[in-house]
Amino acid sequence: MLSIHRFVFNPFQENTYILYNETGKCLIIDPGFSNETELEEFVRFIDEKKLEPVYLLNTHCHIDHILGNQFVYDTWKLPLHIHKGEQVVLQSGPKVAEMYGFSLEAYTGPLVFLEASDTISLGSDTITLLFTPGHSPASLSFYHKESGILISGDTLFSGSIGRTDLPGGDFATLEHSIRTRLYTLPDDTKVYSGHGPGTSIGYERKHNPFVNEG
Repeated sequence: MLSIHRFVFNPFQENTYILYNETGKCLIIDPGFSNETELEEFVRFIDEKKLEPVYLLNTHCHIDHILGNQFVYDTWKLPLHIHKGEQVVLQSGPKVAEMYGFSLEAYTGPLVFLEASDTISLGSDTITLLFTPGHSPASLSFYHKESGILISGDTLFSGSIGRTDLPGGDFATLEHSIRTRLYTLPDDTKVYSGHGPGTSIGYERKHNPFVNEG
């Protein structure tokens, strides 16, 4: 059975996730730790649970979701898995960081490009990839059917959606992603977003003020 742990990191209050199961192996999704205290919290959880990180994944590559990528690669030698369409966003990270008044070294590890048809295996658990662009050029969401868990990145929030005014964003594209790839999931699917509290597909379908189906 898949378990999930959420951290809230960096000034953007970004949600970093670790998914793990009885094998002791885990996935790291959107590592956003930005200081020594946050880094220690992240590593302590992995050590206390005796986990072995085996995948580094980004839902998308906006600055608040990539701050810990290099540390994860340096520590566990995990290549970064992203959709190819996010590479240009990843590469812009150091310049974007300057705009916010801090420095970020470019990610120097290898890249593995994911396709929407790919799956990720963690022991007997299989995570399905959903292509959900709109907030960024090529966002991915990660879905585990058996646990009813969806990691939506910044595509869908509790009562909101990802902003579409950043480079590569587009509201019509985002709405299509939500309606055709997320709202088709079971109502009791638990949504773990890139920011803020969790929600469910059923609740958002009925009540989300930006994209709802009444």
